[in-house]
Amino acid sequence: MDKVTHVILTGGVGSRLWPLSRKSRPKQYLPIFGGKSLFEMTSDRNQPFATNVIVVGSKDNCHLSKEILEHCSVNYLDIVEAVPRNTAAAIAFAAFASQPEDILIITPSDHIIEDEDKYLEAINEAVAKAGQGYIVTFGVHPTKPETGYGYIEHNADEVLSFREKPNQVTAQEFIDRGNFLWNSGMFCFKASVLLDELKLYQPEVYEKSLVAWQQAVDGRLDEALSMEIPSISIDYAVMERSKKIKVVPALFRWSDLGSFDSVYDYLKKMGHPIDESGNMVIGTDNYTAFLGLENTIFVSTSNANLILHKENSQEVKNIYSQLEKANSSLLQ
Repeated sequence: MDKVTHVILTGGVGSRLWPLSRKSRPKQYLPIFGGKSLFEMTSDRNQPFATNVIVVGSKDNCHLSKEILEHCSVNYLDIVEAVPRNTAAAIAFAAFASQPEDILIITPSDHIIEDEDKYLEAINEAVAKAGQGYIVTFGVHPTKPETGYGYIEHNADEVLSFREKPNQVTAQEFIDRGNFLWNSGMFCFKASVLLDELKLYQPEVYEKSLVAWQQAVDGRLDEALSMEIPSISIDYAVMERSKKIKVVPALFRWSDLGSFDSVYDYLKKMGHPIDESGNMVIGTDNYTAFLGLENTIFVSTSNANLILHKENSQEVKNIYSQLEKANSSLLQ
């Protein structure tokens, strides 16, 4: 296998997992998955084939990444963003920090991936395509009409279109058509290929990211220079415009654990207790009884509790937004 660098993006705050996920410890650092955090599981999963690790994170959470990686036998580089400028800039920084021919595997830090033999098969296929000059995205075969994910319309490894997060009816149509994949937010490419495409389609993002990177000190980016970078996702900047895109239709089981319904499903599978009506308690060992309720999740923390029906998991971000507008300390 070619030289491969694993790039871990850690900028998310996990708003749909409040009150577990806070700005001081976002969901990817919560050790609630068999005693490990999602960040640690992500790092472990990619060690067998990654020569180096680059972590692109914020000044608020870089110390959390460092605590974990210092106990792992990996060579890693921290890139610390002064302010978040979305994934196009974050990925550009990692590419600038690499050699042109290095193959980068970009993953978020907060995913659960099972069937790791199939994951390795998908990685090998993506690395081979990246070596041929393609930008590869990983699409996951959907198991339900999920409204919290974007979708990729495909024919074999050809991408026909990218679709935004759909409503329930559209998501079911995607499932019925049979040629749609969940957009996992994972990518693979040569550093030089991605930068060439970014320069072609988003020259301002490229140029201002380069200036910020050149002025960085020990991987720490300057805030004023960073604020000049347009905030745009890699999907909008490159993936939806480039002619070099391929998709690997992956067979591994995947979840971004981005909402409490997905956390519920995962914890249930791992043996976390639920009562006879499908109710679950997360965050406390105190005796909790549910009367007249089904498929309800009770989330307990030291200073905030959340009670929600499993089907309303996507709406937790609305509570987070309200607290953010009120500048509430409950987000810290």
